[in-house]
This record gives sequence, C-alpha cells and structure tokens, in this order.
Amino acid sequence: MVSKNKLVTSSRLQLSFSDSRTCTVCIGSGTLSEAEVWSSLSDATRIVVVTNETVHDLYAAQLRRMLPVEPDFVHIGDGEQYKTLDSFANIMDSLIAMEHDRSSTLIALGGGVIGDVAGFVAATYQRGIGLVQVPTTLLAQVDSSIGGKTAVNHERGKNLIGAFYQPKLVVIDTQTLSSLPQRVYIEGLAEVVKYGIIRDAEFFIWMEQNVDRLLNRNQTTLAHAVRRSCELKSQIVESDEKESNLRLILNYGHTFGHGIENAEGYGSLLHGEAVAIGMVLAADLSVRMGLLSTSVARRIEHLLQNLELPTRLPKKASIERVFSAMKRDKKTVGKQQRHILVRDIGSVSVETEIEPVDVQETLENRTSH
Repeated sequence: MVSKNKLVTSSRLQLSFSDSRTCTVCIGSGTLSEAEVWSSLSDATRIVVVTNETVHDLYAAQLRRMLPVEPDFVHIGDGEQYKTLDSFANIMDSLIAMEHDRSSTLIALGGGVIGDVAGFVAATYQRGIGLVQVPTTLLAQVDSSIGGKTAVNHERGKNLIGAFYQPKLVVIDTQTLSSLPQRVYIEGLAEVVKYGIIRDAEFFIWMEQNVDRLLNRNQTTLAHAVRRSCELKSQIVESDEKESNLRLILNYGHTFGHGIENAEGYGSLLHGEAVAIGMVLAADLSVRMGLLSTSVARRIEHLLQNLELPTRLPKKASIERVFSAMKRDKKTVGKQQRHILVRDIGSVSVETEIEPVDVQETLENRTSH
C-alpha cells in the first residue's frame, strides 16, 4: 500500500511506493553542497553524470566534491529538440563503452530534458540502474524531477516513448535558479500556477499576491513556491504512481500544451509557455462546457499574464496541426480524449464527453490576431 506523504523536515519529503521503494526529495538553498544530502551514495562504486555543457561548467565541480568516487560524464545537447531516441542511444553507447554495470548510479544534472532522457536510460540500461535527479531549472524542480516519469519525444508526439521509473534521490537546490535566463525561469512558473489551480486555492491566491516577488526571484518567496509545489506533486504521485486516476490531474493544460508544442516544432515555444497557453485553453473549454464561471477563467488568465507568460496561440499556429497532435496524446484511450477541466480554483476533473467541435472552436477563439 502507498503511504501518505510525510514532510520529514522543512527541507525533506519522503515518498513511499509499493515494493518498499522510497524516494527522498531534498529541497533548499545550497543542498547541492550539503554532505548529508549525499550520504545515501556513500557506498557507490561507479557513478555517471548525464548533463549538458552549460550545466557542466556551472555545477560539475561542485557536484564532484560531494561524490564518493570520481564520476564519468556524458553530455547531450541543450533543449527540447534533443529529447530524442538519438540522445537516448548516444548515452547508452557511452555507458556501454565505459563498462558501467547494474551497480552503477546515474545522476541526471540539468533541466527537464536531461532528467527525462537520462531517467529513461536509467530505467532501461541493463534493466535498471540507480537514478538520482538533480534538477537545475524551476520547471524541473517543481515538476519533472518528481514522480518517476521518464520519456523521449517522437516526431508524431511528445513523451510517446518512456517508462515510469522512480529516482531514489532528488536534490533540489534553489540557488541554481539564479543562473537561469529570465525566459527559462518564467516558464517554470506555469507549472507552479498549475498546482494552485488543480489542488490548492490558497496557494493560487498567495501567487496572485506575490507576482512581483516571484518575477524578481525573491529567495524567501521562491523557496515557498518550490516547496509547496513539490509537496502537492508528491502527495498526488504517492497515491497514484502509474497515473491510473488522480495523477491525471497533473496533466492540466498539457493536452492542449503538448499539441501546441508538437504542431509548432519543439523549441519554438518553451514547454512551460505551451502549458500556460494550454491551461487558459482548458479554462476556456471548461467555461464552454458549463463547468466554470467566466470570472474564474479570467483570474487564471490574468495571473499567467501578470507572470509574463503567453495566453494565446502563436499568430501563425495551425489549428489543424494542433488538433491532430492532440489526438495522439498519450492520455487518449481508444479514440476518446481525456481533458482535465476546471470547476473552481483548487478543483479540477477528468472529462471524456467532449465533442471535437468544442475543442476546435476553443482553439480558434484563442488564436492571436
């Protein structure tokens, strides 16, 4: 049985899953350099770090000092366009050439792309090796590093090839967020807003009241945003690891968002930007279906706008391509699309009785002019 989420200290979450599997999430400022955080790796004999050149230059030396053995390093490209089977295969080739075995530990050091691709490698290399996630972007810290989803994209859709595979340790150091370009930092705020919409109305109100502090990366404000997001995601993931019911709500904004990313070409819009547009589209569809008041939908749109996130489709977006990509969404069962729609701030539901014409017209009404 899956136990309830437990806050161990102000900076640690302990997740427990079936088969006695656990995952420790360490959250704070400077955790990357805390010896205690890395104590579970004290017996490791082989470690490989997957990262990119930019993140390597920033944090590799700091990480190396915390590890019990000198790690090997494998680099992949920077950006969503490298979340591919080619990158997956290149890492596999490197691990085989370096003669890593089933006792090795893989550390994913970087943003969501690195975490997803490296996590998929860990899940499949010699049928599974130890995995540690060290997310260095806001989006990865509050979302992709927690929960065990690993995947690569296919030309016909996002995250179509992957596995559920839990890390044994997640190290979240909010100091790494200071190095992010503003656009990359802001895209992560979309996922933070998502948690307020799907699960915590008070958190949403807190964000409405702290827009300037969030945009300016106020450390106290940011620490709360990251911790609360991780708490909310951990509670959901621990109760539904394989996304059979409750975990589906974490996909709020993603059915539309993944369709937009696929149609526009990975990299033209950042993932968080596409999700922001997707959340507003899902709110629009919720109003259309009679589930949500217009005033609440506008609150969602205004918060995202105030956080400098996009809320309309790009000017040259093809509604047909977006709609077609949405049909290949991994949440689709048979030909039945599942949409996460809003009933109020803090309350969403999974809906399947949605007519295609309602989805298409929702897209058309949100196109930039």
